[in-house]
Amino acid sequence: MIEIFILSLVQGITEFIPVSSSSHLIIISEYLEYNNQNLEIDVSLHIGSFIAVIVFFRKDIFNFIQNKDLFLKIVASSIPVMVAGYILVKFNLIEQVRSIKVIGWTTLLFGILLFISDKCEVQKKIESNFTIKSAILIGLFQIISLIPGVSRAGITITGARILKFSRYDAAKISFLLSIPTLAAVSFFGLNNLIQSNSFEFSLLMIAAVLLSFFFSLITINFFLKFIKNFSLNIFVIYRVILGAVILLVSYL
Repeated sequence: MIEIFILSLVQGITEFIPVSSSSHLIIISEYLEYNNQNLEIDVSLHIGSFIAVIVFFRKDIFNFIQNKDLFLKIVASSIPVMVAGYILVKFNLIEQVRSIKVIGWTTLLFGILLFISDKCEVQKKIESNFTIKSAILIGLFQIISLIPGVSRAGITITGARILKFSRYDAAKISFLLSIPTLAAVSFFGLNNLIQSNSFEFSLLMIAAVLLSFFFSLITINFFLKFIKNFSLNIFVIYRVILGAVILLVSYL
């Protein structure tokens, strides 16, 4: 149960800030030799995060129903990463980039890119400047997040900042784009579990969903408040240090 608590904490925090949840889960599971980091728990963790973002942005989601234009932009922006993700899984290519060395380099390099993008001057707001073109461009950035260590939140915020959106709006775009992506991951994972004929809801899965939901909800709320008043430098510093440590350990 302690393992589930730690994995849920890591998923809930790192899914929505620019540090990469997949790399942290891989690193923790590998070095701490966790036995519960399997498909069932992984799906449960993502379901928890998915429910959290739905609950937090329930008003925006209702507005999607009223504002079909914004809804279509979010869907269009998510299509590239879904197609690319399906191809990687279908041809088992994702395993080729799930190494500690790759995580080290992507954590470091995309942390530096996040720093550079955060220096872009603010000119655009999501209400008036989030066009279908900007949505698709950010969606193309999101494809890179399929490589562990890049961070889906990190690369979408980076893309939005390069397009001159404010930090807050860049973060909000990132959160909204996570809805269809997390939904696809959750439903695809559940489908695989059901087809395996060994799927059963367990107390561990329920605990993983609830804890991931709780930590995700807190993180979303905190990050949006944080980013109104501060730069992304703290995340850049963390990524550079973490990437350097991972590379040092992996090449020794």
